[in-house]
Amino acid sequence: MAHQGNIWDREYKNPLLVTKNDGPQADTLRFLKFLKKEQKFRVEDKAILDLGCGTGRNSNYLSDLGNKVIGIEISKTALNLAKVRAHDMGVTVDYRLGDIGEKYDIPNGPIDVVLDITSSNSLDDKGRGIYLEEVSRVMKKGGYFFVRALCKDGNKNVKNLLKASPGREYDTYIIKEIGLTERVFSREDFTKTYSKYFKILNLEKKTSYTTFNNRIYKRDYWLAYLEK
Repeated sequence: MAHQGNIWDREYKNPLLVTKNDGPQADTLRFLKFLKKEQKFRVEDKAILDLGCGTGRNSNYLSDLGNKVIGIEISKTALNLAKVRAHDMGVTVDYRLGDIGEKYDIPNGPIDVVLDITSSNSLDDKGRGIYLEEVSRVMKKGGYFFVRALCKDGNKNVKNLLKASPGREYDTYIIKEIGLTERVFSREDFTKTYSKYFKILNLEKKTSYTTFNNRIYKRDYWLAYLEK
């Protein structure tokens, strides 16, 4: 955990990948809209777990809607900023320093909604196994899980990274500039991994562009809406 925490601390102090926005992410708002419209499920007065909560963009917003939110984050720098923003907004979030690939200090089954917005992509296989088991354990039956994961399909940049800078595990590469290993998924691989624990309600590909070291890269994601 310490190594990953150090990487993310550096990243939040001098961002190359993360953004400095403080409002909720557009993908989160789309997920909430889907739950309300398609599932007739309003995310108000619910118990929410935000995995890799970063600077609290989603946690603070969801708390402001009247939810009870736990945010787990590996970077002290990000967590401190999240707490400051929560104080400034006048909201309460249970922020915890921790690794989402380790056991969660949460009892079985109280959580209605879990968010993982490009957080588990930096877990290794062992951590990912624990994360999947723990999310399933803490969620209520009929609870909802939003995952944004990195997509392998049709992305030349990913193909080049896998070849030029492969990680030690399947479909991983290392971003050498920051020392971070990332895991990418094909549609088949994502479905196989997550459907062991959850029902996939919706799985779609989204393309965005990010600037890294003054170059623009295409970054593809899977947006997955899951139900326990």
